[in-house]
Amino acid sequence: MQFVHVGWAPEPVDYQQGWDLQREVHARVVAGEQPDTTLLLEHAAVYTAGKRTQPQERPQDGTPVIDVDRGGKITWHGPGQLVAYPIVRLPAPIDVVAHVRRLEEVMIRVCADFGVTAGRREGDSGAWVLADDRGPDRKVGAIGIRVSRQVTMHGFALNCDPDLSWADVIVPCGIADAGVTSISREVGRDVSVADVLPRVEVHLGNILDPYAVSPSRANHRGGLTP
Repeated sequence: MQFVHVGWAPEPVDYQQGWDLQREVHARVVAGEQPDTTLLLEHAAVYTAGKRTQPQERPQDGTPVIDVDRGGKITWHGPGQLVAYPIVRLPAPIDVVAHVRRLEEVMIRVCADFGVTAGRREGDSGAWVLADDRGPDRKVGAIGIRVSRQVTMHGFALNCDPDLSWADVIVPCGIADAGVTSISREVGRDVSVADVLPRVEVHLGNILDPYAVSPSRANHRGGLTP
């Protein structure tokens, strides 16, 4: 696994710029010209909508939204949120759900490193702090991916210390009966993206590297699927 730091606040990465870079790296990984690569960054504030987003889940005040080719619904990216785009070749046969579960496990382990007990919520992807005396179920990390030619794009977004008021104008991830949170909010102290970044790299490597597939092995198994 190769890690590439793309950009951080106070100079966050424009979403379209990051998306274009993803496609460039994806093409090189597909062609066998580059190893599995995770892009790590903070985006400039933006709402993005996956293919299943419904009209009523979008901002009703005219706030711009970028429609993207990943799974999932509408979400926000911005400063204080660590975004990881693992562009990796999946083993055959392709199991998208298993890949999602691995990304969830990365975020769950990172949260545990900072004293946050996160887990899974039945029927919904991502990393969750389940209902307790402080509030209802609340999402700390979101996932949306796409797989093309056996190689993934997009990935996960883990809330470290963002301004959570972004959730006030949308239905985050299309889930109306839950909230959003951050590592900082859960532990009651500031936990920055810079604090979280090294732990994300450790857990991504530990969890994804055992499933790495070289281009030669992929071709031996029958080539890359369109």
